[in-house]
Amino acid sequence: MAQRVGQPGEAEDQLRRIEHITDTALAHVDLEDLLGELLERVRDLLDADSAVILMHDADAGVMVPTAARGLQYDVREAARVPVGSGFAGSVAALKRPLVLDRVDETTVVNPMLWQQGLNSLLGVPMLAEGHVVGVLHVGSVARRPFTEDDIRLLQVAADRIALATQATTNRTERTAAAALQRSLMPSKLPEVPGLALAARYVPGGGASIGGDWYDVFTLPSGRLGLVIGDVVGHGLHAAVIMGRMRSAVRAYALETEEPAVVIEKLDRKMKHFEPGAMATVAYAIVDPSTHQIEVSLAGHPPPVHALPGHPAALLDMPTDLPIGVTLPAKSRRTTRVDLGADGVLCCYTDGLVERSGAPIDDGLDRLCGAINVGTPAEDVCGTIMKELVAGKVPTDDVALVVLCGSGSFNSSRVE
Repeated sequence: MAQRVGQPGEAEDQLRRIEHITDTALAHVDLEDLLGELLERVRDLLDADSAVILMHDADAGVMVPTAARGLQYDVREAARVPVGSGFAGSVAALKRPLVLDRVDETTVVNPMLWQQGLNSLLGVPMLAEGHVVGVLHVGSVARRPFTEDDIRLLQVAADRIALATQATTNRTERTAAAALQRSLMPSKLPEVPGLALAARYVPGGGASIGGDWYDVFTLPSGRLGLVIGDVVGHGLHAAVIMGRMRSAVRAYALETEEPAVVIEKLDRKMKHFEPGAMATVAYAIVDPSTHQIEVSLAGHPPPVHALPGHPAALLDMPTDLPIGVTLPAKSRRTTRVDLGADGVLCCYTDGLVERSGAPIDDGLDRLCGAINVGTPAEDVCGTIMKELVAGKVPTDDVALVVLCGSGSFNSSRVE
């Protein structure tokens, strides 16, 4: 193994070597190989007997052994370390390097470390944007005082591993979130006599997928269920919450055709099983034979309604609390609206009408002005997207569903 660093000049040289190795590896090696290579390099540079990476599972509040080199250390058998407990958990909780000169059951959670004879440990946090993504630690069978140069060397390696891990995680989560979101959108809208439907979904221009979704389905009674929502947050977590909410709405819609009751059941479910999650939701039930609509809003912007000879306008209806808001319970309300045989109803998420630096009323006015009664639903939907989205990159997701009360327009294409 290489000799340990002694003089300041040697330490700086070793730092440059680690930075160079890491940067090159990031460009050409996948994450799993990168972790293994860096752990071997770290062991060699610090003359250590073991090198271990534990990743932070924020949901579970634990550090999960992920990669290791040296000794007989199998990460599949290693203990998960609660944040704040033991050596690695303390490094994560404090977000600073720690040196341990006694390795036993009183100081370390993972028994493999002392069972294999380690007597000294040096650990540093792996940080990305101020958040702990993991811990990197090295161990020595011989008792030794780790130096400031050792700490600096290990921290450089940890920082590079953190950046590489975060980048890979972000790419993986974006891909998974986009795939999940696409799978949850209706591939085809239902064909219902007396109604015509069209819809659009456009992801926002940011780095993360949002939690916007819509769903349209027929009920056993022949009526139509229409739901549109926006989960607070971005990325894979928001997409997962979105999927669970979509499934829950469908299940509750089979139990009752009262929109306010469906929303209330959804709110109770989310508060119990997804504490901390929040979303806005609009749920409507449409009777194709009478063109009557029943709508309940949970913090969601009201739909736009248009009739021949009248300007389009926001429905004048109450908006109840968003899903997941823990305020004193109030009865949720359902509003009944006559769509009209030739009327138009437009449901949307706020990404359609909100723009940075502009009042939301401007976006709502433009939306109302873009609705042309008497044209097919697909044309109405296309005109809205052209007027409010075309040529611009919305910072937030956009979901849009248009419902026309006419059986003469048989358009149910989704793009």
